[in-house]
Amino acid sequence: MHDKTLEELAYFRIRDQIASFCASEESYELFIHKKPLTDSEQIEFLKSLGREWSTILNDGNYATIQNWLPIHTFLKLCQAQGASLELEQLFAIYGFCNAAISAANSINSASKSLPVKNLLSLSEKLPVQTLNLALNEFSRVINKDGSLKDLPVIREIRAKIASIRSEIAASLKKFTSDTTLAPALASNVPVLKGDRQLIAVKANQRNRINGIVHEVSASGQTLYIEPEEAVRKNNELIQEEFHLQSEMRKILTDLTAKIAPFALELKEALLTMEQLDQTCATAKWARQYDCIYTGACMDDEPPALINARHPLLGTEAVPITMEFFKGKRVLIITGANTGGKTVAIKTFALLAMMNQSGFAVPCGEGSRLPVFNSIFADIGDEQSIDQSLSTFSAHIKNIAAACRHADSKSLVLLDELGSGTDPQEGSAISMAVLNELIQKKAFVLVTTHQGVLKNFGYTNEFCTNASVDFDDTSLRPTYRLLMGIPGKSHALDIAKRSGLPSDIIKKAQAFITNNQTDVSTLIQGLTQKHNEVLELEKSARSREALLAEKELKFEQKLIRLHEKEIELKERQNRESADFVSSTRKELENLVRTLREGEITREKTLGVKSFIHNMQDNLAEEELSLEQKKNELDAQKEAFEKEMSFRSENGILISKDNSKHGSSKKKTKKKPSTKEAFANAKVSYTEEEAALLYAKSNSTMAVGIKNMAKPPKLEFVPGAAVIHVATKTKGTLIEKSGRNVWQVQLGSMRMTVKEKDLVLTYEGQSVTTVSVEMADTDGLKSRPEFELRLLGQREEEAIKALERQLALCRMNNFKTFSIIHGKGNGILQQAVWDYLGEYPGVKKFYFARPEDGGTGKTYVELN
Repeated sequence: MHDKTLEELAYFRIRDQIASFCASEESYELFIHKKPLTDSEQIEFLKSLGREWSTILNDGNYATIQNWLPIHTFLKLCQAQGASLELEQLFAIYGFCNAAISAANSINSASKSLPVKNLLSLSEKLPVQTLNLALNEFSRVINKDGSLKDLPVIREIRAKIASIRSEIAASLKKFTSDTTLAPALASNVPVLKGDRQLIAVKANQRNRINGIVHEVSASGQTLYIEPEEAVRKNNELIQEEFHLQSEMRKILTDLTAKIAPFALELKEALLTMEQLDQTCATAKWARQYDCIYTGACMDDEPPALINARHPLLGTEAVPITMEFFKGKRVLIITGANTGGKTVAIKTFALLAMMNQSGFAVPCGEGSRLPVFNSIFADIGDEQSIDQSLSTFSAHIKNIAAACRHADSKSLVLLDELGSGTDPQEGSAISMAVLNELIQKKAFVLVTTHQGVLKNFGYTNEFCTNASVDFDDTSLRPTYRLLMGIPGKSHALDIAKRSGLPSDIIKKAQAFITNNQTDVSTLIQGLTQKHNEVLELEKSARSREALLAEKELKFEQKLIRLHEKEIELKERQNRESADFVSSTRKELENLVRTLREGEITREKTLGVKSFIHNMQDNLAEEELSLEQKKNELDAQKEAFEKEMSFRSENGILISKDNSKHGSSKKKTKKKPSTKEAFANAKVSYTEEEAALLYAKSNSTMAVGIKNMAKPPKLEFVPGAAVIHVATKTKGTLIEKSGRNVWQVQLGSMRMTVKEKDLVLTYEGQSVTTVSVEMADTDGLKSRPEFELRLLGQREEEAIKALERQLALCRMNNFKTFSIIHGKGNGILQQAVWDYLGEYPGVKKFYFARPEDGGTGKTYVELN
């Protein structure tokens, strides 16, 4: 990457801006020398670290990177034999160790709740154990504020120094407080000169005080004398201060020697910390400027930037979307002057270079960028008088370099291609250059006003047209980029807005040929059509997202229903097993009790009590289970409604067609039961219902007598019933629970629920409908408890159902079931249509799932 090109793209300005987010000076110095990389693995690794730092920053519960002072040069010095680092240098290393341990601990804590595996892997390279050992050595000698600790030897020397200073002050006070010497003193306050305390004496009174003259004032009127008594004390003070420095140097030398073995590991830790700090800085910058880390172009995916913004424009930037379509590597951008063409191609190139540096870029989700090995740019005017370069020559020099060196992994920016010379020749050169770059398979971004290149973009299979939008009402650019269509230059509109006289504008319009006008009209029409297509695509995507969301909810609901059904069955099985186990134990105890000795009244009452309790428990369990089954049926009903809705909206879920509807097979329309009854002119009276069965079979002779309305049947003791499951006649004895009866079935007495019993008139003194039949074909003269229609055609099934209903009316049979199966639902629908129109039917409904579900229908008659 040439620095000149990167400078034109403002890459260095953005890089330095991001560098300012570094915590340490050393990281900053390294960051400002960064340049785009070409190793895709290294780029993706840096971006992954940045993404994970963004996750930590967004969470807000963990510390990031602490500041530390520069230590790189100190680490080299401490490895030298006998080296002694200054206190400030050792304190800098001390601070680095603290920052490194803090970073490692913070990332380790974050990894327990956040997906930061790459950061964790990098932080694990920090030698935490070594850093802790170094910290222990530092903490023995250095305080947290960077000062040396008050060690015993240091404390002793400092005490001596304080004592000597007191003695010096006392000796000098003798002179300054002596009233007889007051006329000889220029000042009664001791003066500090050269780390020694002196007395200011008037020059003409020099002989009054014995001592050493250290300095004379500029006027010569004052001498600074150190009294003989103070000379000795000051000498002692200097010696002790030297002793203090010597001891401090010895302590620091000893500490340096103890740190020296850790130097190599500290260097490695420094490199790791710099990388952590730099990637954290990119994440902080990304968070402040609303940026993301783009995806990579996989399997020859074309580059795409969604809602990209130039980072230097800030909030004033208008987001643009730039895409290279599949198989197309040249994007030709046309449109109005000052419309943002040059900014658009600069934005794409700048963001590509930022991506290759591991930086986040200001764009939307779904953006992806490849890794370019080189970038060539011809942007702006590089006219040079010194080098005898005209505008056109400067452009050609840059273009020639691109044509010579570009390859399939190059990005080429050509601003105002073909300008600066004769338009016809410039257009020819432009097309030739583009053909050459197409052959080299380079990615090319071109801006131009040449109409020939607009046509070239349409006719060449490797090119795509784009344009910057222009508001015809306000005569101002909108700075939006429209993909797929060329744009008008709007030169006259912009010239008018810029102040060119109107008469000149009118003359210019007169010079425009009709052909050119037609082209502008065509472009205007294309722009309008493009906007319409974009709106349609947006609407389609919105509908598709809504349907996808509904499909997901539908599938989740289906799974929940299955889970509940399985859970209900498992619970029922567990409760049944528990009940059988406990009941068996109690029965065994009862049997054992009965066998032991004679049967007494107490034992008999105990057995009866056990049986009643067992019946009550069963009734309660069945009621609870019934409620849960009803809840499940309600959910299934809602599920079927959802299924119907999705079917009507074309979202059926199946293996062959799971998203956008299914083609329904057209079948011959079957007349409804209502229509069939109307065509046959059939009306059911009580007599006709009795005769219906006989009419359906000519071999039967039917006699009907005493047609009287039967009394209402009720569940009362003594009522005759039929047990549905065993088809056995019986008599109600007594009610033993809610909807539960003691029934005498032959020689057996059983506890049965009302829903499993059918009331009958047998044994009651009532006038009933009597039908006498001669069944010569072996057909039954009584209705079936369970009418099986499986394997029959629709016509046969309806006839069988007619006979069943007629027999039910003649025998006062109120409830029966029909097994019609599921299949394609044709037979099921025919049965339901017929039952829906039959006047004697009270209600009909599907069986429970465990009893056959939608393959079986229960019928209740009036």
